[in-house]
Amino acid sequence: MPTSFLEIVELPDGRIELRRAEDEGSLVTLNFSEDAKAFLQGQHVEVAKAMLSVGVQMAGRLVEGEIEKDDGGPRVLH
Repeated sequence: MPTSFLEIVELPDGRIELRRAEDEGSLVTLNFSEDAKAFLQGQHVEVAKAMLSVGVQMAGRLVEGEIEKDDGGPRVLH
């Protein structure tokens, strides 16, 4: 992905998107359920920022070769 500024946007319907600043297209969309929002006591936007930040960092590390790519086998997701 070319270098560009990324922004995190909360949409009117409550979804949270990561997108390029110069583009309206979504790169990643997060959608918290009402139960999750209640559990997070209204701090779901802060949690989304943290999740997206770590994801972007990991993507950069993959591109730089710091993390080995998945071999396509079964994975356990926690």
